Amino acid sequence: MKKQYLEFERPIAELSNKISELKAVQNDSSLDITHEISQLQSKLDELTKDIYSKLTPWQIVQVARHLERPRTLNYIENLFDNFIELHGDRHFADDKSIICGIAKFEGQSVAVLGHQKGRDTKENLERNFGMPKPEGYRKALRVMKLAEKFNLPIITFVDTNGAYPGIGAEERNQSEAIGRNLYEMAQLKTPIVVTIIGEGGSGGALAIAVGDQINMLEYAIYSVISPEGCASILWKDSTKASMAAEILGITAHKLKSLNLVDNVINEPKGAAHFHHPEIMIKIKKTLRDNLKKLKEYSKDELIERRLNRIMSYGKFDVTK
Repeated sequence: MKKQYLEFERPIAELSNKISELKAVQNDSSLDITHEISQLQSKLDELTKDIYSKLTPWQIVQVARHLERPRTLNYIENLFDNFIELHGDRHFADDKSIICGIAKFEGQSVAVLGHQKGRDTKENLERNFGMPKPEGYRKALRVMKLAEKFNLPIITFVDTNGAYPGIGAEERNQSEAIGRNLYEMAQLKTPIVVTIIGEGGSGGALAIAVGDQINMLEYAIYSVISPEGCASILWKDSTKASMAAEILGITAHKLKSLNLVDNVINEPKGAAHFHHPEIMIKIKKTLRDNLKKLKEYSKDELIERRLNRIMSYGKFDVTK
């Protein structure tokens, strides 16, 4: 598959294409240009490192939304064994924008769930662009309650620009479904590990993001509203989304400094969308460490710790 480059990645694309052309020349002739290719590869590595060290919040938004970024199903396929998907909320329907099921993680049974976006129009329509309806959140809660019953740790992957705002979703009480998940997850007597892998948008993300350990990929975003939505409200102009991204504080390191996430997982040079195997290794190690740490707590300690975390949100020291 041909790589899809973002606007600010154009210099990377040009140099990468030049390297590919030289490799093709070397393969089709007797010329030895290995040294030249090696020099260009070193230059490409430095260029990529330089560009990604200076990304603006709006550019990070674009990376978080990249079509080739690993999705929940990619993580399930690479990190878990014997995944059995569970469907439906037992009330209305099966929402394909949320994947839920039981699996093995390094031999341990776990419940795993997450938002699922598509990579093309057809798949996005099938997955409702990763925007769950009430039945999606109710399905997620059903699986999480099942995990609690059988003492299975819960692992969630967050990647949505928000809950679906359509009339049908409102008729089936979208706000209640999200609020119920927040209430129930705060009290679940089993470890919950949350990883924000792309977009973490508003209540649509929060509904599966109440946990004991909150991880966030370096180029993911997490916010109460999308930059476009914020710009539309504040300035009546969605084209000012880049300005909104600056003031919202949606990037991983900013959120870590505010203690809203516990851990920032650094992405490979050039971000996760071009380095799937490398990010899988990092996520696997992180999940392993998280689950090992959370095993040290009793069920009551987990709930107390989780509630203390929730109640600490929004606190700040006016003397600093």
